[in-house]
Amino acid sequence: MKVTVDQDTCIASGQCVLTTSEVFDQRDDDGIVVLVTSTPPESLSPDVHEAAALCPARAIQVAD
Repeated sequence: MKVTVDQDTCIASGQCVLTTSEVFDQRDDDGIVVLVTSTPPESLSPDVHEAAALCPARAIQVAD
């Protein structure tokens, strides 16, 4: 699994961090998404896909 984020599209809603803090974090100054890891373990796949689905800006892409 490979995860990418578009920081220009992110609106800092934080849904990704609430769903999978092992993979996503937010910048302190503006809340924009930051990847903790772009290649999370497969055990986190359901949570990562949920985070992508919940992102209101569709700023998260997941390739399996």
